[in-house]
Amino acid sequence: MEKLEYEWVKQTRQILLDQCKELNENDFTKELGFGFQSIRDSLVHVAGCYHAWLGSFALSETTSPLLTKEAINEMQIDDIQRYFQQADKYVDTVFEKFTDNFDDNIEKEPSWKLGSGAIRKTPHQLLTHSVTHEFHHKGQIVAMLRLLGHIPKNTDILGLPDEEFVK
Repeated sequence: MEKLEYEWVKQTRQILLDQCKELNENDFTKELGFGFQSIRDSLVHVAGCYHAWLGSFALSETTSPLLTKEAINEMQIDDIQRYFQQADKYVDTVFEKFTDNFDDNIEKEPSWKLGSGAIRKTPHQLLTHSVTHEFHHKGQIVAMLRLLGHIPKNTDILGLPDEEFVK
């Protein structure tokens, strides 16, 4: 993955976040029985993946990458936007720090899973996992929007208008 590709990921994410800003509190937090239950909780979970695997595991910039249920319950869409902005900083740092060793293994125990044993992954694998994880849950969020009676906007990278592509 290259920086340009990640810019596309951020652009499609922003389409979804902008649509979520239009939701009322009930729709934003309604538990729907799949995924991470609600749109809010799913968005936080997605951002948390970047915080855990990149911010904590790859970069060692945090030892507590994941938020408590109590903190998540207080989050509004602007808080989630900031949580993603920090995740984007982690991605930028991974691109900078691992330019010459993107495919070299990092081996250690995840700080949020103490006692689970060491894991061995490359920054490339961790970034790819974080992005594919985001798109997996984005699909669930789009399904949640539909169940709530909303028409989801196109969040596929191929759906970006030509003028939206960062070059």
